[in-house]
Amino acid sequence: MSAKQKRILVRIIISALFVAVLSFVNTGGVLGFALWMIPYFIIGYDILWKACCGIINGQLLDENFLMSVATLGAIALAVWGRGDYTEAVAVMLFYQIGELFQSYALGKSRKSISALMDIRPDHANIERDGRLVSVSPEEVSVGQIIVVNPGERVAIDGIVEEGESDLDTSALTGESVPRTVSRGDEVLSASVNISRQLRIRTVRPYGESAVARILELVENASANKSRSEKFITRFARIYTPAVCIAALLLAILPPMILGIIGAEAQTGEWIYRALSFLVISCPCALVISIPMGFFASLGGASRKGILVKGSSYLEALSKVRSIALDKTGTVTKGSFEVREVRAEGISNGQLIEYAALAESASSHPIARGLIRAYGKEPDISRVSEVREIGGCGVEATVDGIRVCVGNRRLVGDRATGEKGAVYVTLDRAYAGYIVISDMPKAEASEAVRALERAGVGHIVMLTGDSESVARDIAKSVGIGEVRSELLPDGKVAELERIMSQHSGKVAFVGDGINDAPVLARADVGIAMGAIGSDAATAAADVVIMDDDVRKVAEAIRISRKCMRIAKQNIIFSIGVKLLCLILVAVGLAGMELAIFADVGVLVLAVLNSMRGLY
Repeated sequence: MSAKQKRILVRIIISALFVAVLSFVNTGGVLGFALWMIPYFIIGYDILWKACCGIINGQLLDENFLMSVATLGAIALAVWGRGDYTEAVAVMLFYQIGELFQSYALGKSRKSISALMDIRPDHANIERDGRLVSVSPEEVSVGQIIVVNPGERVAIDGIVEEGESDLDTSALTGESVPRTVSRGDEVLSASVNISRQLRIRTVRPYGESAVARILELVENASANKSRSEKFITRFARIYTPAVCIAALLLAILPPMILGIIGAEAQTGEWIYRALSFLVISCPCALVISIPMGFFASLGGASRKGILVKGSSYLEALSKVRSIALDKTGTVTKGSFEVREVRAEGISNGQLIEYAALAESASSHPIARGLIRAYGKEPDISRVSEVREIGGCGVEATVDGIRVCVGNRRLVGDRATGEKGAVYVTLDRAYAGYIVISDMPKAEASEAVRALERAGVGHIVMLTGDSESVARDIAKSVGIGEVRSELLPDGKVAELERIMSQHSGKVAFVGDGINDAPVLARADVGIAMGAIGSDAATAAADVVIMDDDVRKVAEAIRISRKCMRIAKQNIIFSIGVKLLCLILVAVGLAGMELAIFADVGVLVLAVLNSMRGLY
C-alpha cells in the first residue's frame, strides 16, 4: 500500500471513530455543528478542494462537485433541523472508501520500461595504438572496426571481418539456438558473443541499430497505448449537471407555479425536497461497487496465478477478439528435445549415444537436448580430442571412433533430413540424422481450444524461427495462421496489421526481451512471467505467473465476468437511484426511506461485486 493510500485509510478510520462517538453524544447548536465538521473536513477536505479547483478552471461538473454539493446540502438540512450531520459525513466516507479500493486495485505504477531493458550495450571496444579501448557506442562511426570478446554484447550492427563464433540472438529473435557466424556474416546489436573473439565492421550508427530501434519501439508503443476512461467520470458528465439542474428546478418551479395559481407555495417544503434530492443523488453504490468489482476480480485472478496490472487492463482484456502468440516459451517449452531419429548402419539408440557423447562437453541447448535423449550422464572418459568444426559442428573421438555432429554442411549431398536436423558421421561415413526441436507445451493445444471457446475468433503465431519449423509447431497445436522469421519490428508490424484488419481488442502473448516492443504495442500485452525477462514482464499488462498458456483463456473469462458484474451493478444502482429520486421529488418518500433504499442497493451491489473473487 502506497503512502497516499495509507493516509486515506487513516482519515477513514479517524472519521469513522468520530462518527461513532458523536452518534452517542447528544449535542446541538453551534457546538454540535463544530464537532461534526471535524470528521467532515478530515474525510472530505480534498474532495472540497478539487471541487473548488474545478469551479475555478471551468470544469465543475464532475463527481467531486456532486459530492461537495450533496454533502453541503445534507449539512444545510441538519442546520435547518430537517436532517442530521451523519448523512454528510457518511456520504464522504463511502466515497473515500470507494476511491481507496479503486486506487489499490490499479496497483503500483509500471516502472519505466526502458530502465529495465538490459539489452542496451554499455560500451564498444575499438583499437587505438594497438590496444583495446572501451568507448560509448554513440562514439563509433560507420565503417569502424569494433572488437567483441566472448560474453560481451554486440554494440552496433555490422559485418564480421575476422573470427568465427556462436551468437546468442535470443534478445532479437526469441530463439534459444545460438547462431554460428563467420567472416562476411551480418550481426545485429543486442546479440551476445558466446565462444570466440569477433572483429566487426559497423554498417550503421548506433542510433539506427537494432538495439536502438527496439528501445524506441518500446518507449513509443507504451506512450501510444490507449486507456479506458473511468466509467464514473463519464457518467458524472451527464448525471451531475442533470441532477443539479433538476434539484434547482425542484426548489424553484413548484413554489412559483403554486404561487401563480394562488395555492400555498410551501417554499420551505420544496427546498427541503430539493436538498434531499441532492443528498440522495450521490451515487454511493456505483462509487463503491464498481471499483470493488474490479478489485475482487483482480484478487481472484491473482489467486489463480494471473497478475493484471490494473482495472483498465482488465476491461480491455474482456474485449479481446484476436490473439497473437509468440512461439518459444509460450506455445513451446523453450527447451530442445529429440523428435525424430534416422540411423543408417547402426541402431537409433547407438546414433543418439555417439552424438550425446561427442556433445557432452558443450552447453549448447541442442547438446543438452541430445544428452537428455541419451537418458544418462555421459561417460566423458570415453571421449577425447574434442574440437569444433568451423561453421559445421563438433568433432570428437568416442571409443576410438571419429564422431562428427553438426549441420547440413557437415555431410553435404548426403543430407536427407529436414532443415534444422543434426547430422552424424562415424569415421567420415554418414551414420544418419537426428531431428531436435523446441517441442510444444503439453497444454498448448488445450489452450488454443479454450481461447476459441472464450470467443477469440482469430489466433496467429508470430516467431523469429524458420517457416518450416513454425508451421509444424502451429499445426501440432491447432493454430491456422503463422508469421515466421520475424525480428521485433517485424512482429510489431504484423501486430499492427492484425489490429487494422480485425475488430475488437488484440492481445499479444510472449515471454522474451525481444517481445517487449510488441507486448507494449498490443491493446493487451500478456507475458509468461516465470521464465520471461524483466523487460517483457514490465512491458506487459497481464503476467501469467506459472507459464501455463491455458491461463490466457482463464484471464479472459475472469475479465468478462468482471464486466458483467459491473454492468449489473450499474443498471441496478441507477435504476433504484432514479426511482428513489422520483419518489422524493413527488413527496412519496422522505430522506429516511430514500437513504435506507440507497444503503440497501449499496449492500447488494457490494455483495454482487464480491463474486469476482471466485
